Amino acid sequence: MIGRGAKFKYTNLDWISVLLFLALVFLGWLSLYAVTSANTVQDYFDLDTLHGKQLIRILLGFVLVLIILFSDAVIYKKYAIVFYAISLLLLLGLFVLGNKINGEISWYRFLGFSMQPSEFAKFATALAFSNILSGKQFDAESIEDWVKVFIILFIPVFLILLLGDEGSALVFLFMIFAFYRAGLPWFFILGPIVLLLLFMTTLYLSPLKTSLIVFLIALYSIYKVDKRRKYLERTTLIVVLAVAAIGFSFSSHYIFNNALKHHQQDRINILLGKLDDNRGAGYNLHQSEIAFGVGGFSGSGFLKGTQTAGSFIPEQKTDYIFTVVGEEFGFGGTFTVIMLFLLLFMRILYLAERQKNDFTRYYGYAVVAVIFSHFFINIAMIIGLAPTIGIPLPFFSYGGSALWGFTILIFIFLKLDANSVNEW
Repeated sequence: MIGRGAKFKYTNLDWISVLLFLALVFLGWLSLYAVTSANTVQDYFDLDTLHGKQLIRILLGFVLVLIILFSDAVIYKKYAIVFYAISLLLLLGLFVLGNKINGEISWYRFLGFSMQPSEFAKFATALAFSNILSGKQFDAESIEDWVKVFIILFIPVFLILLLGDEGSALVFLFMIFAFYRAGLPWFFILGPIVLLLLFMTTLYLSPLKTSLIVFLIALYSIYKVDKRRKYLERTTLIVVLAVAAIGFSFSSHYIFNNALKHHQQDRINILLGKLDDNRGAGYNLHQSEIAFGVGGFSGSGFLKGTQTAGSFIPEQKTDYIFTVVGEEFGFGGTFTVIMLFLLLFMRILYLAERQKNDFTRYYGYAVVAVIFSHFFINIAMIIGLAPTIGIPLPFFSYGGSALWGFTILIFIFLKLDANSVNEW
């Protein structure tokens, strides 16, 4: 049961998390300033520039922070399903009122402003399933209860896929890691990872070679099974899983050729080294690699990046903003940013684990899952470890919806944590 939490004491707030958040937001804004001022040094507070408009969004984000901190903590659990329902209505509204950009219907545009509802659906979905997982009636041993949780998660995923935004849908799936903390069996998480590895391995090698690898792993696993403990049962399970894996391997090329769009196929082929198209589908990645190469260890210096100045990297202000850090601040800059993110993740997980209230604990894990997915996919994408997907880097990429979505995610959790000191 949540107590009254409208009163806010600044001493209860986890200021370590706040300082890490502020550091990332500042470095993100500084990176956008570098993009804006690549050719001509701009006024830091020119509101007509990219960094100026982002500064306004940051200030509005601070207003959201104040609203959250001085709100009553009870509303985030009591009205979790209401927040979730509103987010679904906003997603459904895109089918009628949304603007189509680059094949995606992801934005509302009105009075010169734009809003991407999928960014706000993330915190609403996290609140909804945290509410169910923490309910007294939830049973981690009940398949029926887990089905309810997965339905909560997959409804927005399904809608977002219909809208053509595969990147955002993938981020939602990362929330499954929060389920593991609530008792979800490990194979529900490990299974999709294994399927992805099988899929990519088959595309890189061949179905026959991949099947041979699976067969050898299965033979070794059977050899290692303890003959004194459920030998027949475990051996049968290994054989069934091996047969299923081999079957999936032989269907991978069919999935690749028929389920994926042409540009998605090109991006995967570039990732696997089967396509070299530095002037076409691989242009962004090629220019990104050049930027990191130019930056080296110490960087070319603030506002001295040649790739940034020449505007060689498309979408640098959004998906490829981290290239500014790599080019102008080098290894030291990228290491610092990565460490700030990792420290923020570790801090939130620490705060989540100390909670006596399950709702706050599960929500904290969801916060880390969402922000980590953006961080991991974005950086892996720009260094060639993942295919190019439209995933913004938290607190760095230009835009208001993502920035506000991440801010709301974090500060709802910090509000709940601050309230737990005396009133949970």
